[in-house]
Formats: sequence, structure tokens, C-alpha cells
Amino acid sequence: MTDALHTDLLDLAREAARRAGELLRDGRPADLAVAATKSSPIDVVTEMDIAAEKLITDLIADRRPDDGFLGEEGASTEGSSGIRWIIDPLDGTVNYLYGLPTWAVSIAAEQDGETVAGVVAAPMRGETYHALRGAGAWATGAWDGERRLSCRPAAPLDQALVSTGFNYVAEVRTHQAEVARRLIPRLRDIRRSGSAAVDLCDVAAGRIDGYYERGLNAWDFAAGDLIAREAGALTGGRPGHRPSRELTIAASPGVFEPLQRLLEDLGA
Repeated sequence: MTDALHTDLLDLAREAARRAGELLRDGRPADLAVAATKSSPIDVVTEMDIAAEKLITDLIADRRPDDGFLGEEGASTEGSSGIRWIIDPLDGTVNYLYGLPTWAVSIAAEQDGETVAGVVAAPMRGETYHALRGAGAWATGAWDGERRLSCRPAAPLDQALVSTGFNYVAEVRTHQAEVARRLIPRLRDIRRSGSAAVDLCDVAAGRIDGYYERGLNAWDFAAGDLIAREAGALTGGRPGHRPSRELTIAASPGVFEPLQRLLEDLGA
């Protein structure tokens, strides 16, 4: 039986993600502009990123004042409960800035260093994805209710549809583009959505066979990684390692290992 604490954490994450998603969807100003930049001039933050993170952290802190936080927009506290929340209030900020629909709110709860609950809300898709460690992954849609997620059956790598993303630092993205150039003849095709959280959930939902990216932070992949794994996908980074800034991979069994080997050979 799933630990009651983990269920409570998931319920709180779902509430926080729903409220933040509604704020972002319904409160987006017509004149939305860049509020700050991070790693480069094209790595942007908007006022809505900041507002959404505050909404999430205020809600969670009110219910669970002893928990810690790690948030993309600066929320960072240690906590004393053994629970830490890993938050990306708006994954896909550039998409959001341009009015593109592929963006999401990502919230994961970690207990003693292990992710135990994760939620990714994608309001413009009308879908929310969630998972509990050891209890499967699910999607709730505006049109089709709740359904259990399952990754695609294994395909030969040359028939695999794989998604990726690119860093905002010019030198890094140039290298990533070269890797993609050499990789694409070995696959069915490559997609690029602009949201790591959505890509990971698309692996879980069987919409793509795999996903890889270099340069992600914990808030980018924590919830989506759990959702993908609970849907039957394999996840990791470089051989023998977990997902990290060095490399994050998620794929159907049978696709994961050859994709990981090929990315290593290509110096991804």
C-alpha cells in the first residue's frame, strides 16, 4: 500500500500545480515582457514565472511549514522534515512568452533524497500528469477523464521518434546541434517541444519513444522523470548515472540502452 504521507504530498502538489496553471493560463498579460535573464540573454524569466513560484511555495509552506524547497526562480530553503519540494513554476518560458501552448508547471516531492510524488500540469493541453513512487503514472484530461500511462513498446532505434532540447548558452547549443545532426539519420525523426517536463510526460504517455537533453536542472526533470519511470520507461544519464545536468535520458525499454550508447559515442 502506498504510504499515506506520499499520497498527501501528491494531493498537495496537484492542488498547487492546478492553481499555478490557472494563474498562468488566465492571468497572462497581453503585454507580457521579460523580467530578467539567467544563463544568457535568451534564457528569460517573466513576471509570471515569479508569481507562479510564489503561489506554489506560499501554498505548500502554509500547509507544511517544515519542508524545504528548491525552485527555479530562487526558492531555496533546507527544511527540517526530510521533505523537499522541487519546483519549476513555468517550464517552457520562451514558449509561454511567445504564446505557444507547450509549457507546464512541474512540482516534485522528495523524501530523503528520493522523489516520491510528481505532478506536471500542462494547462493549454488540458492535461495533468502525476505519479507516486511504486504506484504508477496517470494523466487527467479535460476530455477523457483519468487514464493510466504506459510508454510505447520497444521499437528498433532507427524507427524511434525522439525528442530533445537545446541549451541557451551559444557554445553548448552549437555542440548539441552537431550531435542532433549526426543522430537524426539513425532515428525515425527528432522533435523539439521546448519543455523538458512535457517531453518526459510524452515518453510516459507513449507519444514519443525517447527523450534526451544536456544541461537540465533538477527542477526541469524531477517530476517528469518519476512520471516516465512509473509509466514503464527507463531513465538515466551517462552510463551508470542518474539524470543530471550532464545528460538526461528517458525512453521505452529497448530504446533506452541503444540511445544512451549512441549519445555517449556522439559526445552528447
